[in-house]
Amino acid sequence: MREIRRLIYDFDYPADMPAIDPVSVLLLVAVVLFLLKFYYGRQGNGDKNFPPGPKPLPLIGNIHHLILKKQKPHKTFQEMAEKYGSIFTIHLGFEKIVILCGYETVKDALINHADEFSERPYLPLMEALAKGNGLIFSHGENAKVMRRFTLSTLRDFGMGKKSIEGKIIEECDLLVEEFRSNKGKPFDNSELMTAAVANIIVVLLLGQRFEFNSPILLKLMMLFQECLKIMSGPMALLYSAYPSVMRWIPGSHKTIFNYAEKTRDFFRESFIKYNEELDMNDQRNLIDAFLVKQKEEKSSAQKFFHNDNLLSLVNTLFGAGMETTSTTLRWGLLLMMKYPEIQKKVQDEIDRVIGSSQPQTEHRKEMPYTDAVIHEIQRFGDISPTGIPHATTQDITFRGYFLPKGTHIITLLTSVLHDKDYFEKPYDFYPQHFLDSEGNFVKNDAFLPFSAGRRSCAGETLARMELFLFFTRLLQKFTFQPPHGVEVDLTPSSAVTTSPLPYEMCAIPRN
Repeated sequence: MREIRRLIYDFDYPADMPAIDPVSVLLLVAVVLFLLKFYYGRQGNGDKNFPPGPKPLPLIGNIHHLILKKQKPHKTFQEMAEKYGSIFTIHLGFEKIVILCGYETVKDALINHADEFSERPYLPLMEALAKGNGLIFSHGENAKVMRRFTLSTLRDFGMGKKSIEGKIIEECDLLVEEFRSNKGKPFDNSELMTAAVANIIVVLLLGQRFEFNSPILLKLMMLFQECLKIMSGPMALLYSAYPSVMRWIPGSHKTIFNYAEKTRDFFRESFIKYNEELDMNDQRNLIDAFLVKQKEEKSSAQKFFHNDNLLSLVNTLFGAGMETTSTTLRWGLLLMMKYPEIQKKVQDEIDRVIGSSQPQTEHRKEMPYTDAVIHEIQRFGDISPTGIPHATTQDITFRGYFLPKGTHIITLLTSVLHDKDYFEKPYDFYPQHFLDSEGNFVKNDAFLPFSAGRRSCAGETLARMELFLFFTRLLQKFTFQPPHGVEVDLTPSSAVTTSPLPYEMCAIPRN
């Protein structure tokens, strides 16, 4: 793994390059923008009954609130919501961004006004990476076509069906053997867990799996995870605010493009291989299905199934399919070590319902406590606190405020998952949030880890199946404990997604 990390970092900037100070860059950007303001393109959205918010500074807006505070942006947004209410505005450079907080407000936007909030905003960093292609950050009709294709193809290749359940079970058993090989001694589960989950989406995309120690898989994982870390930093934030200036300034934001190109190179080579072997009547994976659509579309005037869409789509599905589920499972094992009494109750239910048999998705309905614990892991883990941004598709008056077409919207999912009106102990790990007084599982409307509406997570069905099968199989086979004398730390790391800090655990075999 060190060798792979070394190979990746060989592409970084020279060691003698001076460190980039974000505050100095911010001041430099402000001066440059002052000189360029007379022709700098993007202006605000107008002030006609716009939501209130903190007063912006000239040129930089509220960037200082996000950079100078030593906390993740979603924490700052929650503090602002206490002052300005469930709908407020911040300024990122010249752009106005509307933040929606709490379940009622977010539900009103994403469910009651699903069509009006179904676009993506122009995000300079994402536009530079994806150029409007693919699934998550695409726009208009292209987004609709790619989403329909993705959902139907994933279903065709087993999402939510027994066929993919079998693949997950195989991967679970291989992971169990890797855990068992540590013989109860402390080890870090992050690479193994990520590789096991990544293999599920890789099977759907490429029709094959990688060994856990595959240099190719480990490199892809590393590239993606490093990009997530950089995207949460100040240089990426400055790029989002001032792309026309920041594209000329060296810094970590340049590394994102470097790493993204490396993952594209791998998948681009895969397309060539699969195109050469393509059998129109025997589609083996999502890439095959896309290439068949590409050939069928040749006579169409409107082109959607082109290689740029395919590259972006596969990149996105690989990253999203790998990161969120594996991170949730890592939170789950950490929380089981923190709360051994909860771990014991889950194991008792597993023993009672499943015994020594292989866990199946059909067992879930008979296991209310385990189901509640998995839901609470997702809620407490809060993997995507700010969600993926939305934009308005038309002018709309929403909850008394006028939002013009194209308004950049952040639905603050962390404020939904911690809404005190829906969760009795919003900042505690408390499985009773999903249980009634008799121990039956109950749904909670404010449980929206996959977001909602027209742009909700396309892989929700697959993720739910993976979480249940991996979690129950691991707790069926092992009791998880921290190393002797180590206190379990629930502090999250600093990245775009909320993951645990690196930790070691002991997997003590149960049978």
